[in-house]
Amino acid sequence: MATPLLEMRGIVKEFPGVRALDGVDLVVRAGEVHCLLGQNGAGKSTLIKVLAGAHGVDDGTILWEGEPVTFADPQAALRTGVATIYQELDLVDGLSVADNVFLGHESSRGGFTRNADMNRSARELLKTLGHPEIRPTREVGSLSAAGKQIVSMARALSRDAKVIVMDEPSAVLDPDEVKGLFRVVDDLRAAGTAIIYISHRLEEIRRIGDRLTVLKDGRTVAGDLPAKDTPTSELITLMTGRTVSSVFPRRTTPLPAADPLLSVSGLGRAGEFADVSFDVRPGEIIGLAGLVGAGRSEIVETVFGARRAGHGTVTVDGHKLRNGAVDAAVAAGVGLCPEERKSQGLILDDAVYRNISLASLGRFSRYGVSTEGAERSAAREAARSVDVRPDAPDRVIRTLSGGNQQKVVLARWLLRGCKVLLLDEPTRGVDVGARAEIYALVRQLADSGVAIVVVSSDIEEVLGLSDRVLVIADGAVVHDGPSDAIDASGVLDRILATHEHQKEDVA
Repeated sequence: MATPLLEMRGIVKEFPGVRALDGVDLVVRAGEVHCLLGQNGAGKSTLIKVLAGAHGVDDGTILWEGEPVTFADPQAALRTGVATIYQELDLVDGLSVADNVFLGHESSRGGFTRNADMNRSARELLKTLGHPEIRPTREVGSLSAAGKQIVSMARALSRDAKVIVMDEPSAVLDPDEVKGLFRVVDDLRAAGTAIIYISHRLEEIRRIGDRLTVLKDGRTVAGDLPAKDTPTSELITLMTGRTVSSVFPRRTTPLPAADPLLSVSGLGRAGEFADVSFDVRPGEIIGLAGLVGAGRSEIVETVFGARRAGHGTVTVDGHKLRNGAVDAAVAAGVGLCPEERKSQGLILDDAVYRNISLASLGRFSRYGVSTEGAERSAAREAARSVDVRPDAPDRVIRTLSGGNQQKVVLARWLLRGCKVLLLDEPTRGVDVGARAEIYALVRQLADSGVAIVVVSSDIEEVLGLSDRVLVIADGAVVHDGPSDAIDASGVLDRILATHEHQKEDVA
């Protein structure tokens, strides 16, 4: 076998009072996508900062094509061929695309920047990445999140990078943009570029990865695992030290016999979904399983009133909700944790306590004047009840991890005292350890009598959390039954069978 392009052996990095890396090993070969997995705090970010030259090492060796190297600073890493695309992109919004691509190594002659040359070279790089529509002269700040990702990749290629590190590159992308990202990664791999890909989304790892390395508590606990064939249960155990059965808490008491808290009858929206009906009793968790684009998110958003139904009714605790009215749903006791947490569920630059109290502001005003002390105190108690870390209600929520941000959204509806909770992709962008905590919170809410609907692209998650599962395919319910009576293969079989029937009908 050829000499690996990059080897990191026994890497140790210490900070005052903390050993962040304790002998980490990582081996990356040319032309592969090597996925780096681990919970928050496992050492992934520290490791890639060592590789990028942002942190020095206290012990260990880095080999490049078999020869020892030292990355004393980021420029040294870039000169060798390592480029890093961080989760928080380091682009300058006020500069053009070309200026960002060549920032720090501008084309110049006689002390003057050669803009025409940079525009031409940037155009070629963007074309190579499959995005010729991005103009080199366009201001970066006007691009979408996906466009900015492409510019960051073009910057990496402008340095003739042989290894590109991508830290949670899909965290801010929609499904179509993620597909575009994957096409770019596939092209880079085919050209011989090595990709170190960091993601919490195991479904992405299966799609894009070749091999895996798993970190836990600053150590390598597994390396050289096949990305597509390593069982999810094994990965969860490696990352958390817990088995799958302990990740998904099971019901400990029988589901009470009671009238439904939520009743959805004949609900539909033209072109999205049709004739959807289901009931959810107090303490019951219903899961909506299906492929991306099947209509699952649209269903829960319509139940919440964020979309107006074309037909059908939504009833909460015996009272019919006004169509397309979020205020009516919230007043009736319905809460929604939306799919896009950062853009739809949070005010990122506001404090934790304000994000928690958003749905309950009426409780904290008297004669139109806010009683901020009571608001902060109540929000803090709600945050503590779901273990938001750190315990700092005035902290700006943008600085929290994805798992703690999601806990804040849950705390909002806990403070509101909702009867029905709609969870759309509740663990998107959340590490496995935080997932287990969120699963436990969902089970606790159900045990307290809240009726819960869960939407997730992770079929195992839907089956593991729910008491009953509805399989959605092309906007229709094609299966409704107990979650323990169907497995992931059965869910996919029902989806594929629906697609085959549709093909026959068209033919």
